[in-house]
Amino acid sequence: MVVERGSIAEAARRLNLTAAAVAQRIRALETEIGARLVFRSGRSVRPTEAGTAILSHAGNILGDVRDLKSIAVTDRPSGELRLGASPTSTTGLLPGILTLLAKKYPQIDVYMTGGIPGELYHKVLDGDLDAAIIARPPFAIPKAYDWRMLREERLVVLTPASVPVRDLHVILASEPLIRPPHNTWSGRLIDGYLRQSGIRPRVRFEIDTFEAIPFMVDRGLGVALVHDWAPPWLEALSLRKHPVPNDQFGRRMGFLWNRASVRIRLVHAFLEVAVVALAAGRTVIPKPKSSGPPRRRKGSKSIRM
Repeated sequence: MVVERGSIAEAARRLNLTAAAVAQRIRALETEIGARLVFRSGRSVRPTEAGTAILSHAGNILGDVRDLKSIAVTDRPSGELRLGASPTSTTGLLPGILTLLAKKYPQIDVYMTGGIPGELYHKVLDGDLDAAIIARPPFAIPKAYDWRMLREERLVVLTPASVPVRDLHVILASEPLIRPPHNTWSGRLIDGYLRQSGIRPRVRFEIDTFEAIPFMVDRGLGVALVHDWAPPWLEALSLRKHPVPNDQFGRRMGFLWNRASVRIRLVHAFLEVAVVALAAGRTVIPKPKSSGPPRRRKGSKSIRM
């Protein structure tokens, strides 16, 4: 924590200790290891060569210690869950899930990191994360991993509320377009829709910070073609949302995890809570099927239009 924060005082605040107690622990560790681990550089604290050398190993050791708690506790899930979340899920899907998780399983500590779906996917496969909420990959998932759909997000066109829209294709072909980048999974779905519709848009901006796109449309910089992620995200803006006529290019947001994870009980607890939280919010979570795409229940309102 001292190296991460660059300060003994800041580390002490994070750990709810006094600065003197943190400094004493560092000195005790240096005595036990037999080498100096940190040194002062101006107002900050940096690791020595020896400190840098043991940092990665120390992280693994601490992770293993946390895992012992998860393995040993059999009555209720307990320990740290390392969760990845794509940007649009952090404001729409996650708050309700984490609120219910904290109430039902207070012994579970969630360490959350953000990132684009492709990056989070590889972090789960590499073991850096236990699970992630991401869009379904455009390729087969290895058999050692599971993926459960949480929400279907249809492709929509965003326009300023003052702009009359009679034909979405005309709007997309004539107005400046703001969209996610081509190299993202969402971008590939958008490209597929544009190609199938025969639309050659005038792309003004490609933005990988998806949450910024609606604000740019609200400022009159163009129209946008995005997936309809979980609300709230348009409440403060004067925009209209128009579903595209073809829902073939919708995005499926879901939960990816490693079946063999030592924290599998934490993963299952999170998924259990997610089902309850999202169902209460009218987001349908289809049951897994052996083949074919999941379907929404008849009469459901899983997509907010």
